[in-house]
Amino acid sequence: MKKSMKQKVKYGGKLKLYLQWSWYLTVMLIVMNILVYVVNVKAGFLVSVFVVLYGLSVGFIYQYYKPRILREMTSFAAQYAQVQKIILQEFMVPYAILDVDGNILWMNEAFSKAVGKDTNYRRNITTVIPHINRNVLPKNEEEKEVEIQIGNLDFSAKMQWISTEVMMEEIQIVDIPKEKNAMIALYLFDKTEINYYIRENQEQRLVTGLIYIDNYEEALESIEEGRRALLVALIERKINKYMANMDGIVKKLEKDKYFVIFQQRRLQELEKNRFSLLEEVKTVNIGNEMKVTLSIGIGLNGSSYLQNYEFARVAMELALGRGGDQAVVKENEQISYYGGKSQQVEKSTRVKARVKAQALREFIGSKENVVVMGHKNTDIDSFGASIGIYRAAKLMDKKAHIVLGDITASIRPWVNMFLNNKDYDEDMFVNHEEAMELVSEKTVVVVVDTNRPKMTECEQLLKQTKTIVVLDHHRQSSDVIQNAVLSYIETYASSACEMVAEVLQYFAEGIKLKAVEADCIYAGMIIDTNNFVTKTGVRTFEAAAFLRRCGADVTRVRKMFRNDMQSYKARAEAVRHAEVFENAYAISTCPSENLESPTIVGAQTANELLNIIGIKASFVITEYNNRIYISARAIDEVNVQIIMERLGGGGHMNIAGAQMEGVSIDEAKEKLEKVILEMKKEGAI
Repeated sequence: MKKSMKQKVKYGGKLKLYLQWSWYLTVMLIVMNILVYVVNVKAGFLVSVFVVLYGLSVGFIYQYYKPRILREMTSFAAQYAQVQKIILQEFMVPYAILDVDGNILWMNEAFSKAVGKDTNYRRNITTVIPHINRNVLPKNEEEKEVEIQIGNLDFSAKMQWISTEVMMEEIQIVDIPKEKNAMIALYLFDKTEINYYIRENQEQRLVTGLIYIDNYEEALESIEEGRRALLVALIERKINKYMANMDGIVKKLEKDKYFVIFQQRRLQELEKNRFSLLEEVKTVNIGNEMKVTLSIGIGLNGSSYLQNYEFARVAMELALGRGGDQAVVKENEQISYYGGKSQQVEKSTRVKARVKAQALREFIGSKENVVVMGHKNTDIDSFGASIGIYRAAKLMDKKAHIVLGDITASIRPWVNMFLNNKDYDEDMFVNHEEAMELVSEKTVVVVVDTNRPKMTECEQLLKQTKTIVVLDHHRQSSDVIQNAVLSYIETYASSACEMVAEVLQYFAEGIKLKAVEADCIYAGMIIDTNNFVTKTGVRTFEAAAFLRRCGADVTRVRKMFRNDMQSYKARAEAVRHAEVFENAYAISTCPSENLESPTIVGAQTANELLNIIGIKASFVITEYNNRIYISARAIDEVNVQIIMERLGGGGHMNIAGAQMEGVSIDEAKEKLEKVILEMKKEGAI
């Protein structure tokens, strides 16, 4: 048995070659001995004696030292393996070996200390590091790296796939599936200190901000002259004290504009209290009839201080475009909104309308033709405003067209009044394809009743010309029409028709609209103001008076708005099934079967639900053409615009909406309720 074991022990590789060199030398000596015999027999015999002695010596030495060499090598290998094990065990980097399923096979002391488990712990890695699960484990000889957190420490976990297939082929003890012939080496690199200094560097960056007083002139006019300086001083004190608490610096730029800088670490605190300065400044009251409101624009994480300032400026434009009384934070492409709970004060001056009217006249006069478009699913406000711009172009003898997609039941009666009318061109209304053929660099594209490119009737037209004019009354979002040569956005206006009516009065002296045109514009104002109940001001009635002088007939317009019996029943059904959510929000679903324009009925239902005592806001969900439409309405207690923005929509503080795709009515309702609960918890509504 002992002999057979010895026979099994064989050398290999370079060691075998090294030990056998003496035998090769013996062969060379024998050849030499034969050659000596050829020369001289006696000399050959003498050499043979020495060759035999040499061969016996080599054989004896080989056989004598062979087992001793093996023992020394085995001992060295064992000691080397033990040294390796000790080195790995005491290795400063946390290290563990896992099987392909993530079960821990072995871990060193550093790993044991990091995860808080004994080195003999053999459960799945997920039980100690939940971030590392089957989805992140490497497969097929790949390497992966994930950022994890264990307690208060941050680690970078690097995992490497190690194949053991060759080793398993030589060890035929158990049959292991081929896909299991691997292990995963897991290293943990402590990045706590690095991350700490990264955060410190981030938090110490300077944030640039702008603070504007929205209604400076109006607030001062509402108080006697002798107390105006005191009012301004109290406002400045509020701003300075608020920013001093944030370790910030305030510099007054103009009478109603301030520049501020502070560390980024303070921004989280400002966002947490939702920029409480917005509400604090409203408490300043020394007899002024009008509350003072602010707009705040914040810019951060730009590539330079100059870019941060540019971000702050863009954020301020958004805040003002959305009606003021809010803070907008712009971090590169990410934009966040806070506040916006107050109605914007109507400006009594009409200077801006006159300036915009003259600018519009110049742009139309410098081009060959005019193409007007509103938003998708054109309503009467969008249609009426388009008719007004059409008339302005005609006054300057320019070829003009209005882009219409699908003509809904709500505007079909109005469109029919212009079709086959000898006073209007046959190509007055064009579809998308015809419009794209008409628009060139010599065309003015006028967009009314929307400022978002994706909401326009034909977005492609915005790319075919550089002369784009925007007239809208909706609050701006981060997605706005870029590079407009003229942008007239007044969020305090009741409707786009009101804005167009004002512009027309300054567009040309003694302008006179046709009765049918005045009816369309007047109808748009009636719909968006809910019969002059919602969001009406002095200028709204002045615009209505201008239209009445042009021949708008109230009775004729009212007849055009009458509903058929099916729509009236659907509206009544939606009101009957309305539910009150959180004791303040009416939510209902409007049936769309057999209705040509269910979204119009949904909007009417939302208006009616506001007449119920205790309802702060109403939401009506309608399904139409495989899309979900939400009409949102409020009086003055809730800003439905910011609610709809969370759902991808927008609008005004008290009139807004949203559209959804790929969801059912129940899912849309669930999302709406979830958003309301989240915003109530945040204090946003």
